[in-house]
Amino acid sequence: MRVYGKNVAKEINRKIKKAYVIHNFKDKDLLKKINAPIIYVDKNRLDKMVDGVHQGIVLEIEDYEYKDINEINTDLVVILDHLEDPHNLGAIIRTCEAAGVKDIILPKDRSVQVNSTVMKTSAGCLDKVNLYQVTNLVQTITYLKKQGFWIIGTDMEGLDYKDVDYEGKIAIIIGNEGNGMSRLVKESCDFIASIPMKGTVNSLNASVAAGIILFEARR
Repeated sequence: MRVYGKNVAKEINRKIKKAYVIHNFKDKDLLKKINAPIIYVDKNRLDKMVDGVHQGIVLEIEDYEYKDINEINTDLVVILDHLEDPHNLGAIIRTCEAAGVKDIILPKDRSVQVNSTVMKTSAGCLDKVNLYQVTNLVQTITYLKKQGFWIIGTDMEGLDYKDVDYEGKIAIIIGNEGNGMSRLVKESCDFIASIPMKGTVNSLNASVAAGIILFEARR
């Protein structure tokens, strides 16, 4: 997997296979920290390697390894119901890390996966949380319930999120950007939390909604 950008290079905690660096790269201190072969190239080559602002550095690293769901041992988990935008996943990872949430579950199919955009958007937080990739969300919810979790979904029609009881072990579900939670996932929830809208828009970006709900749960 290829990742890029100075902040990612500074924060990354995984093994680097190679570093591709522009010839006039000025951050020599950063280069000293890279324990891998450094290949100097021109800007055009870097532009072709990644789809984003690389800031003169691209790293080739090992692919991300998802965790085993049986390793979850916290009392607050986030479930992402088929999110599609890697920027949203990266932003949610940052929000989770800021809120002290370590465990994030996402499905294998029809869902965004960890890539260079997620790595860059998360601003180094990817290595500070655990991501679990599962085959079936409904079966995973059933498993979590057996482990004592209450399942809280998010939707436009539900209980005001401030009135939800967040005590105990809980899993919070963030739905797809366009369609929200799938029907079977929604039917598996114990509670539905809703963020009241006061303006003309009828919904929030997935990462914004996640931040509001998670910090309320922590409070």
